[in-house]
Amino acid sequence: MNQEEASGKIKDHCKTIALEMMDLNPAITCLDDKETQEALFEASYELTKQLEVIKKRVIKLERSNGPGADASTEL
Repeated sequence: MNQEEASGKIKDHCKTIALEMMDLNPAITCLDDKETQEALFEASYELTKQLEVIKKRVIKLERSNGPGADASTEL
């Protein structure tokens, strides 16, 4: 697997996980414990936020190594 394939795979998996995380919210609202709901919503938010960090880092790497990027370090 090359870097382009790996980047695509990582972004696809992050998207899948994020969509699954969105499905948690309706189930969480059905729980009868406010404290548990708050903890789960907070944890769900943090997980989703970290998925975005992963995707942004991969996109940044793609842009730095993509077409038109200057990979030379010589002056």
